[in-house]
Amino acid sequence: MKRDRIFLNPEKGTSPFEFNEEVAEVFDDMLQRSIPFYLDQQAMIRSLCKKLWIPGTTIYDLGCSIGTTLVGLGRELPDATLLVGCDNSLPMLARARKNVADNDLQQRIELRQCDFNRDLPEHALKNAGIVILCWTLQFVRPLERHCLIRSIYDALAEQGVLIVTEKILPNSGNLNGLFVDEYHEFKHRRGYAHAEIARKREALESVLIPYSLEENLDLFRRNGFELVETFFQWFNFAGFLCIKKPATTSP
Repeated sequence: MKRDRIFLNPEKGTSPFEFNEEVAEVFDDMLQRSIPFYLDQQAMIRSLCKKLWIPGTTIYDLGCSIGTTLVGLGRELPDATLLVGCDNSLPMLARARKNVADNDLQQRIELRQCDFNRDLPEHALKNAGIVILCWTLQFVRPLERHCLIRSIYDALAEQGVLIVTEKILPNSGNLNGLFVDEYHEFKHRRGYAHAEIARKREALESVLIPYSLEENLDLFRRNGFELVETFFQWFNFAGFLCIKKPATTSP
């Protein structure tokens, strides 16, 4: 795993963050050192998928990056499970294809390019049983998030599942500074210099726009999900489990 040293360069904080080849090359290290309990959250996602997957349906990972979540699911779910990963970054998808090939999962994992800031193409989520958004929704323009979540809800089978992990804002603005300080201390303990942390934060300011916990819950509920719960939270990071109930039928 190549070490993330991108923001040691003083010039990196002056331009918006991009999911380019440089980032793709160190992305595993970046995630494990930047997301609290990253490996634990990955294990939670695998466990939820194993318990909630509807046989015969497809699992989609929107914003699949280098394919880490998909490969983990491919190793643990039945061979009949079809897994589809979508991302808008070609360098990320190139790394994902290598990751999939290295794990001999080409027959079970399909990769596609897709821009979530636009309407999902018709049948993009065909036969969806589970849709995963791992730290992806925060990069979708706020005006487009409603349409994306509604499209996912409409595409899911009855009792289908949406799993979201996301960076969040506290419901009380007075606590935001405290949570940010805790997060920066977390990153510093994992080897990032204070200058690296500051530069990356500056680069992300215009592209990563988090919602509060309540705003995320409301987004999911307003777009159809009847059952919405958090399954993880650490200061300004949270995991959401959203389930589509069966349609009621008139007697």
